[in-house]
Amino acid sequence: MAGRSATERAALEKQNAAIMAVFERAGFEQIAPDIIQPADIFLERSGEDIRARTFVFNDPNGNELCLRPDLTVPACRYHLSHSKKSEAQARYCYLGPAFRFPDERLSPQEFTQAGLEWFGATDAIAAEARVLKLAISALEAGGASALKVTLGDIGLFTALLDDIDMPARWRRRLRHQFWRPAAFHALLQTFTQTSGQQRSSISAVVDQVKGDGVATVQDVLAAANIMPVGLRSVEDIAERLVEKSADRSEKPLGQTQRHAIEALLAVSGTCDGVLEKLRAVGGGKAYQAAVDAFAKRLEALEGQGLNPRRFEFSASFGRELEYYTGLVFQVEADSSEGKVAVAGGGRYDDLLSDLGAPQKISAVGCAIHTERLAMVLA
Repeated sequence: MAGRSATERAALEKQNAAIMAVFERAGFEQIAPDIIQPADIFLERSGEDIRARTFVFNDPNGNELCLRPDLTVPACRYHLSHSKKSEAQARYCYLGPAFRFPDERLSPQEFTQAGLEWFGATDAIAAEARVLKLAISALEAGGASALKVTLGDIGLFTALLDDIDMPARWRRRLRHQFWRPAAFHALLQTFTQTSGQQRSSISAVVDQVKGDGVATVQDVLAAANIMPVGLRSVEDIAERLVEKSADRSEKPLGQTQRHAIEALLAVSGTCDGVLEKLRAVGGGKAYQAAVDAFAKRLEALEGQGLNPRRFEFSASFGRELEYYTGLVFQVEADSSEGKVAVAGGGRYDDLLSDLGAPQKISAVGCAIHTERLAMVLA
C-alpha cells in the first residue's frame, strides 16, 4: 500500500474486508498460501504473458523459485499439503499479495488478490454458477456496479477436437495455441495442407531425423558450433522435430473439419442467442454433450438469481492462464478510460492432478484484483 494516502489505504482496507466477508459468509475457509513458490509450476502451466512477467530467482542450493504471480496454484498446493484426502470437497478463500512485472498502468509489480477456490464439488456446474455469483456479489459489496460479464467455454473447443479424426499430438498442439490466435490459425493451416507443401526453414533438418531425433539435434548443433541454451533441452527440440517428421506422412485435416473449428471460434454474442449458433457448428457426440452442458450452465446461473442472457459470450475467449479446462469468465467495471477487467476465473480440472493429486479433481475459482477495483471506483 506504499504511496497511498491514509484515506486511500482505509478505503482499500474497507473494500477488501467487504469482499472477504462475502466469501466467508458463503462458507469458504480463509487461508494464507506461501508467497515463495517453485518456479517450474508457473513456468510450465501458466500462459506466456504470466511466464514473461514472473519474478524468478534461485535459492542457495540452485533451486529455481518465484514470487507467486497469482494465488490459484499456491491454493492448490496448500490443499494438497493440508487435506487428509485431496479428492474431498474443500472451499478456500484468500486475500494477499501477488507479484508480476508491470505491463500497464493498472498492473503494479505487487498487487493484492482476493479470491476463492472450490475443489471436489459434487455438482460441477452448480459450483461454477455459485462461484460467478459470489464474484459478482463480492464486487458489488466492494462498491462496484454496472458490471459486464463475458463467458467462454474451453470445454466446447476441446470436445470438438475430440470428435475430429486427427493425431493426438495435433489436438495437443492446437490446445496449446488456443490463447494465441495468429499462431493457432497458422498451425491449423499447416494441418490442412498436403505433406508436400509443408516446407519451412527447418525442413532440411527434419529430413535428417532418425529414431528419437536426439542424435540429429546433437549433430546439427555440433556442426554449427552451438551450445544449447535457454529453457528447451536437446530432448525437447528432438521431440518437436520427430513430430514434424511424422506430420509429413499424416492425412491432412479436411476442409470440413477445419471450417467447423473456425466456425466455433467465431461464435460470439449475448448468451441468449449463442446456443443456436453453437449447435449449428455440428460436431459429434462429445461436442453436442458440451453444448448441452453449456445450456445447463445458463440455467444454473439463472438459479443463482443472475441474468446470464445478458452476459456476453465468445467461444475464443480464454484467460491469460493456460491451465483452464472449461468455463472461463471475466468481469469488467466502468472507468474513465472505459471497461477495466477487475475479476475473472473459471474451471481447471487438470491442475491438482498435475501438481501431484492421485486423480483428477473438480476445481473452479475466481480472483479479484482489489487495487484495480479501488482505482476504478476512485
